[in-house]
Amino acid sequence: MKIITFYLPQYHSIPENDKWWGTGFTEWENLKKAYPLFDGHYQPRVPLNNHYYNLLDVKEIEWQAQLAKDYGVYGWCIYHYWFSGHKLLEKPTELLLNHPEIDINYCICWANESWTKAWVSKSNQFLIKQNNGNREDWISHFYYLLPFFKDKRYIRKDGKPFFVIYRPELFPNIGDMFELWNDLAIKEGLGGLTYSYQTMQTNLPSEDYFQYRIEYQPNYSVYDSTHMKHRFLKRIKWSLVKVFRMINVNLEYISPDKLVIRDYDEVWNGILSRKATDKKSIAGAFVDWDNTPRKHEKGSVIQGFSPEKFEKYLTRQIQNVKESYYNDFLFLFAWNEWTEGGYVEPDEKDGYKRLCAVRNALSRFDEIC
Repeated sequence: MKIITFYLPQYHSIPENDKWWGTGFTEWENLKKAYPLFDGHYQPRVPLNNHYYNLLDVKEIEWQAQLAKDYGVYGWCIYHYWFSGHKLLEKPTELLLNHPEIDINYCICWANESWTKAWVSKSNQFLIKQNNGNREDWISHFYYLLPFFKDKRYIRKDGKPFFVIYRPELFPNIGDMFELWNDLAIKEGLGGLTYSYQTMQTNLPSEDYFQYRIEYQPNYSVYDSTHMKHRFLKRIKWSLVKVFRMINVNLEYISPDKLVIRDYDEVWNGILSRKATDKKSIAGAFVDWDNTPRKHEKGSVIQGFSPEKFEKYLTRQIQNVKESYYNDFLFLFAWNEWTEGGYVEPDEKDGYKRLCAVRNALSRFDEIC
């Protein structure tokens, strides 16, 4: 069983974020500004010993990699941001590449969506727009990624580098790019590429171009179980809003911008009820979820986490994967998504217990922590 955690490289300042959000902005700024929204709401989250690291320091990446190795994490799936040659947050991944002594497996997930101000407002004003490029840009992009693909630490599946796309539905001509990249990869001696996507839904029009799909949890389970109901209720809600606005009734209480709270056990039970739909399915898991540091009252929380529960459910999911899936990858949300509550790095409340839960689950109750 290979547990691969999603990895966010947002913990260092860049000129673009300085311009958009203020000088020195990193994901830590959102975390530090968080506040509890109800009784028992664990915010703000605080890294153990106030370790607000800077990922431009290679020693921090070495520290993270050693933690991963010590607690059984096989590797990271690192988010990558490319906008027709304009790169964002690329330095930590480049540091990793340039330091082959850092002992960690990794693959890359292209987060191929536009950046907007939707985090902080209803505005969808573009900060930088994703157009997915043309043939010339695809070639440039491939050759930027080629040194990573050739790195001996880069994760392979079916003998070829494993590359993930975040939102394939936003890329109408993705098949053309994949065909080109595959030809270039064969030319470069890689034998081609293995493509996967990070999904919160099924039956995407572009699915035929992918060898695998990652069930991105908890969103995949939550989306699948509630999407149709929520769409129906939302239509009713907005119909009522339109009617009542006509008669000047204050409908604050049915505003669609309210905090959503779900139950940790209920969400995990939904995940554990899943079986692979076919050989493309790669199972997912999650530590915790709370995106209110980013979205505040418009966010969502999965309430009820404890390290003990996480260990229990992760153990059951590993067994589920062994029995019901065709692949030995398990993608975990997440290594360091602090502002979405998904992290295994040590914090002030639980110390190293999240990491211990991973190691213990992999060891099938062999208590080593």
